[in-house]
Amino acid sequence: MYQLKTEADFDSAHFLSGYTGKCSNIHGHRWHVEIEIESRKLEKNGQGRGMLVDFGDLKKDLRELADSMDHTLIYEENTLRPKTLEALDEEGFHLVKVPFRPTAENFSEYFFRKMEEKGYPVKRAVVYETPNNCAAYRETEEETEAAWL
Repeated sequence: MYQLKTEADFDSAHFLSGYTGKCSNIHGHRWHVEIEIESRKLEKNGQGRGMLVDFGDLKKDLRELADSMDHTLIYEENTLRPKTLEALDEEGFHLVKVPFRPTAENFSEYFFRKMEEKGYPVKRAVVYETPNNCAAYRETEEETEAAWL
């Protein structure tokens, strides 16, 4: 099995609606995203011969996703009042609405799916919200269970 991994970082703010701790307030992170892809086969022809994928393409696609969230306020849909959204928009703040609670766990699945949609054979996505705390997402249950035992 061949595996590649690339990484990207972005800075953004978020909050956890309905949470009773400090994370219910708007706060920021320097998010670090790692994407691992895997395949039994390498390209057989052309410029990519002998490669799983071109690292340049993999890095560019992950970087574009990270850049789309860089220096934004990421919020879960239906958690901010319309007047709040209107005021933030009038001030020119860059907002990113997501259909999930913006946790490291949900971001790991989000990046997994987005890179998969771009055609990559994603094995695992890892998202760090601090240098010491991360969440990972992968599809195979057996692998996930074994990793946490």
